[in-house]
Amino acid sequence: MKTFSAKPADIEKKWILIDAENMVVGRLAAVIATRLRGKHLPTFTPHMDCGDNVIVINADKVKFTGKKMADKKYYRHTGYPGGLKETTPEKVLEGKFPERVVEMAVKRMLPRGPLARQQLGNLKVYAGAEHPHEAQSPETLDVAGMNIKNVRA
Repeated sequence: MKTFSAKPADIEKKWILIDAENMVVGRLAAVIATRLRGKHLPTFTPHMDCGDNVIVINADKVKFTGKKMADKKYYRHTGYPGGLKETTPEKVLEGKFPERVVEMAVKRMLPRGPLARQQLGNLKVYAGAEHPHEAQSPETLDVAGMNIKNVRA
């Protein structure tokens, strides 16, 4: 018996639509990262981009558990001495690009490297309920129904 290794011709990408309204960010990001990598498929190959294309809508309505909305900190560095900047999820969600909360949570759940950057390109996140991917006829994935803990009222 030989180990199966997917070739680019063997890979079929599907389009998945996820509604992130009232979803817990970490649990949502874990499901999205699994779909982007293709680990939910029996033909998963670690060195190939065999995951699905994922569309996330209502990213500005995600939730955090506990007091993370105010207490959690996101750090970045400008590259200059003393250039460490911090912000909270509350400020990011109220800001100009609220979809970045979901994007960064998913990015940090993928392994580092060129393949992960390519897989992250298959993620489309939108703050509102509208998206321009109707022509791809995406399948709806009910992440909220997978586990009761995935949704926060």
